[in-house]
Amino acid sequence: MSVRKFKPTTPGQRHKVAIDMSVITASKPEKSLVKGGTKSGGRNNDGRMTMRYIGGGHKQKYRIVDFKRNKFDIPATVKAIEYDPNRTANIALLYYADGEKRYIIAPNGLKVGDTVTAGRTATPNVGNAMYLSDVPLGTLIHNIELMPGKGGSIARGAGTYGQLNAREGKFAVVKMPSGETRMVLVTCLATVGVVSNGEHNLERSGKAGRSRWLGRRPRVRGVVMNPVDHPMGGGEGRNSGGHPRSRNGMPAKGYKTRSKTKYSNKFIIERRKK
Repeated sequence: MSVRKFKPTTPGQRHKVAIDMSVITASKPEKSLVKGGTKSGGRNNDGRMTMRYIGGGHKQKYRIVDFKRNKFDIPATVKAIEYDPNRTANIALLYYADGEKRYIIAPNGLKVGDTVTAGRTATPNVGNAMYLSDVPLGTLIHNIELMPGKGGSIARGAGTYGQLNAREGKFAVVKMPSGETRMVLVTCLATVGVVSNGEHNLERSGKAGRSRWLGRRPRVRGVVMNPVDHPMGGGEGRNSGGHPRSRNGMPAKGYKTRSKTKYSNKFIIERRKK
């Protein structure tokens, strides 16, 4: 995939950078794996706004993606690579040998016609889901489970990956996308390869309206609010100084909020670098 720049025929086109979608092979999703939904507009079941700056946007349908990869030892053929409006990565439609269809997150290099499997018999090829006990050391992986059978929760966004560095007893040492090194049970599954659409971070929307299509409303800065609404609000003229902080007073810029007694602290070998 590559990126495309546009001639500045309109102000919105001037800074726009779009991703070449030539990898996408299907324009309509598989109907049996699509679910409709209602928009909340940031309101809860009482109708009160609990999340600000959400609302509007293009209507989207949710694609049911298989993060568990629990169809073991049944080969599946890749029928299509599709766009998914709910995530930054592309998704791949699989047809299993027993007739079932499922979506998975498409890794880089996966093509229509390829065969993928999961379980103990899987080989370390792109798109195959394997137990961390079977993955060769140094392999780049994504869709990593943290609890066996729960489904992958780490490295699912476009261009992300983890790396299996070592194995010690019942734990594998995995380098996370953030740079953190952490112990994960070897009975957890992970998929071989790097998540597709790595150029996503080069994309530029070019105009404010694109954010509205995505359902993101304009965010009001704290410094232009009144003191009753925000710690950084108020003052005559434009006041500078003071530590940047959130609406409820939590300092930004590196203030540590992680609990000292969190149960998973013992699994973290090295924290991420700033």
